[in-house]
Amino acid sequence: MASSPSTLVDTEAGIISLIDKIKELPRGTPSLFLDLEGISLSRHGSLSLLTIYVLPEACAYLVDVHKLASASFTTASPDGTTLKAILESPAITKVFFDVRNDSDALFAHYGIDLKGIEDVQLMENAARPGRRRYIIGLEKTIQNFAPITLGQKQDWSVVKDRGVRLFHPTKGGTYEVFNQRPLDPEVVRYCVNDVQFLPGLRDKFWSDLSPAWKKRVVEETEKRVKESQAPGYEPQSQSKKFGPWERMSEDDLLWGSF
Repeated sequence: MASSPSTLVDTEAGIISLIDKIKELPRGTPSLFLDLEGISLSRHGSLSLLTIYVLPEACAYLVDVHKLASASFTTASPDGTTLKAILESPAITKVFFDVRNDSDALFAHYGIDLKGIEDVQLMENAARPGRRRYIIGLEKTIQNFAPITLGQKQDWSVVKDRGVRLFHPTKGGTYEVFNQRPLDPEVVRYCVNDVQFLPGLRDKFWSDLSPAWKKRVVEETEKRVKESQAPGYEPQSQSKKFGPWERMSEDDLLWGSF
């Protein structure tokens, strides 16, 4: 399976071109699917790459934050629009899978207060008929639920494994690979891999939710963003493995099923 096409955005002119593309996108349904990579991605680490999958183009744009630094987010198009403004706009939907550490890094290092966010991880947890105690990661979500072929799932895992071997210290890699230029083609494929199937997952889970559960997912997503910005947020906390619905009473859960 070939990855979706990708474009490296590593100049201010490239940022402006990307902004112009985003401004032309339809607003009725989500068009932007995002993921971040970095070294210890959080307030305690650094941000290297911002991947933006633009659904109408079926193309992933890799913003080189390591090279451009704050210019990634402050470079403005002729009408003054910046990537920061897009990320903070409640009118432009941005879809993540587990937004927490991404939000933490963006807020801590670049003062970006995410708005208009959807979180596919929370959608999956809410869409289950039961056993919502634990959330699951992207790999398990892809393998269990992505509306793609078995061959595509196998290819997805191969790309994932190759990327992990490049950056994970326990596999003989180093996170510095995200800051090495030119980017290793396997790193590019890894970044695209993490976003290209989010649209199908998002549509599947969202359509499975009742109006009451959709409301709860929206509320919990906003909570995730706010909690990730709080002084006491712990990026590697063991408590992050739990879903949010354990706090709800049985009556609330039953009401949410209608």
